[in-house]
Amino acid sequence: MFRECLHFGHVPFIITDELKMYYYNGLRNWPKIKGYLMDTCLSAQDNFKTLLDKFRIKYSDEARLV
Repeated sequence: MFRECLHFGHVPFIITDELKMYYYNGLRNWPKIKGYLMDTCLSAQDNFKTLLDKFRIKYSDEARLV
């Protein structure tokens, strides 16, 4: 997933231990509540952007998973 995000110009994301249960819950409920998994991935992407900002690595704000 990380490599695919980079390939398509999206800011990648990492599901950390803090988000793992939300991610699993989002996968389990995908057919009923699609927004739950998407919100979890976007939250992880925001965390990764914070890390990029810390190291002053530029990225496009339009490079979201949407």
